Amino acid sequence: MAVIVVAPMAAAAAPLTMAFLLLMHAMSVSRGQLQVGFYSDSCPDAEDIVTAAVQDAAGSDPTVLPALLRLQFHDCFVRGCDASVLIRSARNDAEVNNNKHQGLRGQDVVDAAKAELEDQCPGVVSCADIIALAARDAIAMTGGPSFDVPTGRRDGLISNLRDADVLPDVVDSIQVLRSRFAASGLNDRDLVLLTAAHTIGTTACFFVKDRLYNYRLRGGGVGSDPSIPPAFLSELKARCAPGDFNTRVALDRGSERDFDLSILRNIRSGLAVIASDAALDASNATRGLVTAYLGAASPRFAQDFVAAMVKMGTIGALTGDDGEVRDVCSQFNTD
Repeated sequence: MAVIVVAPMAAAAAPLTMAFLLLMHAMSVSRGQLQVGFYSDSCPDAEDIVTAAVQDAAGSDPTVLPALLRLQFHDCFVRGCDASVLIRSARNDAEVNNNKHQGLRGQDVVDAAKAELEDQCPGVVSCADIIALAARDAIAMTGGPSFDVPTGRRDGLISNLRDADVLPDVVDSIQVLRSRFAASGLNDRDLVLLTAAHTIGTTACFFVKDRLYNYRLRGGGVGSDPSIPPAFLSELKARCAPGDFNTRVALDRGSERDFDLSILRNIRSGLAVIASDAALDASNATRGLVTAYLGAASPRFAQDFVAAMVKMGTIGALTGDDGEVRDVCSQFNTD
């Protein structure tokens, strides 16, 4: 199955303006030692090696592309962008063992890139940077904007199961979502833009079932979320029968393989699949941003999305002598 590229979005995204490039440079300088081209001397082919690993994986399984984007989100929201999500533990007590990471994929792509990088430039490129670069490539390969990622992250030395409790959840209200994003230094605009990453990919019925069959009704009892339009509710129930937790459902109805604005149109029309996406319509602030990106601000969407991704990629980043550069992404060097 080929990866579909959407020319209009790609055209709108590139080239980015000089002002935006200067903004990215300022962000990289102000947030420690992250910088575009960090490996230009120490491992000149580092970014190309990561891109090749992503292309190779996507050639046989295009669904890995949205999985790589989700992997960065899950990494950065827990202890910062330090690859703690990649650690595996024989005791099943690492961060990745938290139920909030259920269905997380793409680690094998990072491992493949890391193996090649260790062969070419041993001990140089961090797993945290591979995650960030792979997510960047995944966006471009689905028709989204191409952009530079500041690198220079180091890998963390801690990975605890309970640390992942802070991750946003599909059942979170808009108030909780705004609070969780704010705790990571992200604002309402970032919330809307990063949620728009759901323009690609699917989710399991497990994450939809409560909206369909176990929604707490105001008058008491449980049923279906009354905010879901009847026709769409029937469509979702036909896809996710009671007790079916594993069937996949497109997050962006009708456009799950293309990076575009369709996800925001669906949210605004009541056609969001998961509750946390639908929640953007429950706040004047986030609803206003969704409406703006569907209107006058639509030409800025790609640029603003890139800014949000770059900003997220700096959360809690370890640089300099902090942390380590792991030899193998799934285990600490000190083990």
